[in-house]
Amino acid sequence: MGAVGVAVSVADAAVPARDLSVHVQKRLAGTGKVETSLQLDVRFTIPAGFTILFGASGAGKTTVLDCIAGLHQPDAGRIAVGDAALYDSEKGIDLTARSRAIGYLFQTLALFPHMTVRQNIEYGLSALERGERDGRAGEIAESFGISGLFDRRPSEISGGERQRVALARALVTRPRALLLDEPLTALDAVTKTRILDDLRRWNDRHAVPILYVTHQREEVHALGNRVLVLEAGKLIADGTPHEVLSRPQFESVAHLAGFENIVECSVVASHAEQGTMTCRIAGTSVSLEVPLSRVDTTRPVRVGIRAGDILVATLLPQGLSARNVIAGSIVSLRQHDVTVIAEVDCGSNFIVHLTPGARDSLGLGPGKRLWLVVKTYSCHILQ
Repeated sequence: MGAVGVAVSVADAAVPARDLSVHVQKRLAGTGKVETSLQLDVRFTIPAGFTILFGASGAGKTTVLDCIAGLHQPDAGRIAVGDAALYDSEKGIDLTARSRAIGYLFQTLALFPHMTVRQNIEYGLSALERGERDGRAGEIAESFGISGLFDRRPSEISGGERQRVALARALVTRPRALLLDEPLTALDAVTKTRILDDLRRWNDRHAVPILYVTHQREEVHALGNRVLVLEAGKLIADGTPHEVLSRPQFESVAHLAGFENIVECSVVASHAEQGTMTCRIAGTSVSLEVPLSRVDTTRPVRVGIRAGDILVATLLPQGLSARNVIAGSIVSLRQHDVTVIAEVDCGSNFIVHLTPGARDSLGLGPGKRLWLVVKTYSCHILQ
């Protein structure tokens, strides 16, 4: 069953979709690539629709999914869909993976290579009459645009089409919840977007909780109304993508959210009436004005700034509302796609993102003297 990538029970799958409630405690011993042990302890409830589970490798994301699906047994906790318990350590409930009616799609799709597309989709429907199997397979194939592929084998279709077949196989059983563990990583952006649009339309009709694991920030913003951030087995953030990634409270979340500049500072002054603090970057004379925060001002703090939130000027700016104007010189420039990435030495090195047009019009190059301009509220105090 694990190799197929979907755990289903046709008999139970007719239960209407309800919230998926998860409380999982499990100790993971360090083996192989993970040398240290991990104490997993998470509690959350998700409604119908997309919820993103976000975090670095080794945070415990796949283990959470495996526990929900019944592939791993927690040490303690409770997992339920609505009032129906799938696992309850206190009551001695531990349904088999097959009887949980949870769809699960892995990064490795594991379609049966010797079966046709139709046979792969119908794999979990063997308990149904031929007519109902045909009806369900036809309906889901139409939803994902693969009706014309029924007689082909996985080796005869494209990567995007294989992803659609795997999704159809997971959903044809009408699961109570769907778990997706980075299933679209290998696809190009256009193909991925089209598949996710089809999945979203399918879920508009069926309304099941979907827990989607990803490392990619773009998917977090595009998919989820809610994102859960997992670090070292604990949930450290829960909110909308904008709340969690645009205004991170933790340094680890800032790294995941793509904050290119994280500097250590000491607090040198607080300005309660202005709602700001003055911080000095460690080892430099450079000061930053940052939003007032409830931190221990006697201890070092970390400040995060996105590369795209920094402006540059080749003349000393005056009359600005931005409070941080920092002198520096360009160390290096490199272009990645349509973004120019500048490294600027201001006593502490900063990464700045520019357009090629800005680079050319300002005549920027290594050694060029300039000033960085940063708004106060582009500086984020991190725990």
